[in-house]
Amino acid sequence: MTGDLDRATNPLELFATWLAEAEGSEINDPNAMALATIDESGMPDVRMVLLKGFDEDGFVFFTNFESAKGTALQANPKAALCFHWKSLRRQVRVRGAVTTVTDAEADAYFASRPRGSRIGAWASQQSRPLESRFALEKAVASYATKYAIGDVPRPGHWSGFRIAPEEIEFWIGRRSRLHDRRRFVRSGDDWTATRLYP
Repeated sequence: MTGDLDRATNPLELFATWLAEAEGSEINDPNAMALATIDESGMPDVRMVLLKGFDEDGFVFFTNFESAKGTALQANPKAALCFHWKSLRRQVRVRGAVTTVTDAEADAYFASRPRGSRIGAWASQQSRPLESRFALEKAVASYATKYAIGDVPRPGHWSGFRIAPEEIEFWIGRRSRLHDRRRFVRSGDDWTATRLYP
């Protein structure tokens, strides 16, 4: 497996290979990633989100733009990601600038979600105080009634972010904590790779 790190020249191709292998070994959500942001006060925050797509332009996830992560990323559009596949003893870390996905991308993904999740996007005032579970269930019921017939449109406050990778690091766990690490740094369309001490 060390050879994979040494031979790789395109980190996104290597990531695709690792993600495909994780899809066969992880019990739940192989596309789960820790997303780290900085809020307006400079305080860091981290939470798990789901990767919904990636390509040469970056890693994409979707959320309520009025949530804690949404407001943080709009105020300070930089982020870090960490994938951890325990079954494979592998991690991938990503850092880069953040942009908003296009309306067409957001519409397409929102339309692919289960109806209940689309209703939930309207009902949840994500990250804000909730007086009771009943209040949430009442909001869900209200929007389910409102959109009982026909399509559920995408809320204007719900869309996606794309993290354009400037650095990608691959990690393989080894005995005695002598792990394999290789970091790729982007320069234009090219990547420079460097091995790192554990």
